[in-house]
Amino acid sequence: MEGIILEWGGMLLRWVHIITAIAWIGSSFYFMHIDAALKPLPRVRNAADGELWEVHGGGFYHVQKYLVAPEQLPKELIWHKWESYSSWITGFFLLIWVYYVSAEVYLIDPAVQKISVGLAAFIGIASLALGWLVYNALCNSPLAKNDVTLAATGFAFIMFMAWFFQQVFSARGAFIHTGALMATMMTGNVALVIIPNQSKVIDALMRGEAPDPKYGKIGKQRSTHNNYLTLPVIFLMISNHYPLSYSSPYAFIVVGLVLVSGALIRHFYNERHAGRGDHWWCWPVAMIAMLLAIYISMPQAAAGRAFLGLGDMPEVKPVAGLPKAPAEVADIVTGRCSMCHAREPVWQGIHTAPKGVLLDSPEMIERWRHEIIVHAGLTRAMPPNNLTEITGDERRILRNWGSSASGQKQSQLNP
Repeated sequence: MEGIILEWGGMLLRWVHIITAIAWIGSSFYFMHIDAALKPLPRVRNAADGELWEVHGGGFYHVQKYLVAPEQLPKELIWHKWESYSSWITGFFLLIWVYYVSAEVYLIDPAVQKISVGLAAFIGIASLALGWLVYNALCNSPLAKNDVTLAATGFAFIMFMAWFFQQVFSARGAFIHTGALMATMMTGNVALVIIPNQSKVIDALMRGEAPDPKYGKIGKQRSTHNNYLTLPVIFLMISNHYPLSYSSPYAFIVVGLVLVSGALIRHFYNERHAGRGDHWWCWPVAMIAMLLAIYISMPQAAAGRAFLGLGDMPEVKPVAGLPKAPAEVADIVTGRCSMCHAREPVWQGIHTAPKGVLLDSPEMIERWRHEIIVHAGLTRAMPPNNLTEITGDERRILRNWGSSASGQKQSQLNP
């Protein structure tokens, strides 16, 4: 029952998270497009900073933007904030559900650091909060006067945090926390800067005062940051399905290259929508960055890493004293699954263990017990199309391994 609850709970949370993220990303891209495509209006007509005509769904839309605010506010305003809030809230609960509830599987890697579940969760949550505080301090510092300097400093900070997460978490956990850190910065911008500043503008108007235009400028700067971070965050969020992206000891460099690639793609479209030309150079540079990230991650690219001044992949040594799966279970999994789920897969076409799941020892089989039971015991998802011909009796043994309390105790105590 525990496996079923974890599986369905994770899927439903992920479903809602994706829906809200689509809404947030869509509105963010839409308003960046509008800002870039606005046509200036003569001041003699009204106080609007620009206008835009659109056609969609059989109707015409006339959009006008006021840099500060119109002379008279309408009775109703549509606030675009809950898309961001909902994305972060559902993402945070999904982080708890997958990476903190099942920390021994997804977050804690004894080969990296032997830490408790409580300490791992504390480091993860505290890092998200600290990351926002550092980023916000940078944006409020003199560095903010120059967008390029601020962006370079923020880039270096994210790279450092990606490296730090690699020192305490599993490779998969490090990548997802780097993405969560960036997403926290983005939602922090909305909840703690953009919306409060907009409220100050409205309050000033209600008092009959002229709003300070600095609030609009600050909001625009933070919104631009969010726009450039969007594509890298999406990459990091889906990376947990592709272990080659995060399993390298130089994964923090991969993060940096993805940041560069994603930002260049957004820059191309931002400039194009603003009518400042097509900067086609962005695409080959973005492609080179991604190809370099792919090359760095390849286990067989030792010569290339040496040329770049990087060392070879360190050998992963087994950790002594970990609980083992029962011999009967280990025999089934080793015979039916380890040809793909190994450090060096032998199945043709498989170059790295799917999802980074290694099942080539009793210790690793015990660590991935929940996934084995769900994918090979409760369902027939694995092996794919039953390529290794696992039998019904073997699946029953795997189910019993998960459902039997005595079997669970034995799997934990078996030396």
